[in-house]
Amino acid sequence: MAAEKVETCYQDCCVQSFQFYLEHSGEHQAILQCVQSVLPGEFSRIGAGKSSLDVLGVGSGGGQMDVGIVTLLQSTFPSAQMTADIVEGSKELIDNFKALVAKTASLKNVQFQWHIMTSEDYIKKVQEVQPLKKYDFIHMIQMIYYVEDMAAAIQFYHGLLKENGRLMIIVEIGNGGWDTLWKTHKKDLCTHTITEYRSSGEVKACLDKLGLKYDEHTIPNTFDISECFNPKSKLGCDLLNFMTAKDDFHASLTRNQGVHLGCAEKQV
Repeated sequence: MAAEKVETCYQDCCVQSFQFYLEHSGEHQAILQCVQSVLPGEFSRIGAGKSSLDVLGVGSGGGQMDVGIVTLLQSTFPSAQMTADIVEGSKELIDNFKALVAKTASLKNVQFQWHIMTSEDYIKKVQEVQPLKKYDFIHMIQMIYYVEDMAAAIQFYHGLLKENGRLMIIVEIGNGGWDTLWKTHKKDLCTHTITEYRSSGEVKACLDKLGLKYDEHTIPNTFDISECFNPKSKLGCDLLNFMTAKDDFHASLTRNQGVHLGCAEKQV
């Protein structure tokens, strides 16, 4: 019997759910505000004395974060040549990213390379090419949940850094709402696109085990989930679908009322 394929990226209706969540959560705005505060100093150290800079985005989605990051790097080193390799498993999100690049005039001189594949497939691909391309800045934003082996992925991407390079990982905070929800109901939720939920706690423990030094920054962000408790609310249903990685979470209530009530208690 053939093994069941595990989805490790956004596809089809998942893309729509993801975009809907971004529109209503303010998450990207919160992340951008943080990186605009933290990264200028890091970029100054990364690019000092360099005439060219190379960026790698892993799990870049529709590119909103990448465009903000690359634009910020450009403003720090306006005369430097720049390349950006983008790894994203969803063709639809890559197409959205390309459209965003096309209408962003400041990016016309940035050389983009598109890799429509999962992180695992990208790692296999680049390992076949020697020497490995190295990067000044690598980011993994809200994607560590989807890799099969977190330690192996972090170790690999850290190994792609140039001298003075930086790897940025953004993930949900440990013991926060998302962390509590997914770990309390792991048996019911970690069954599809996410098979093991990881928060900042797991990431930091992994970095410590690998002996990697790191700085930690908190990105404050909250959003209203009250509509999630109204099964007649399309807004609430769509948000809940994304939060639980289910296509139609409310439809499962007749099969498992306990999970719904438990989730409700944890989300309040």
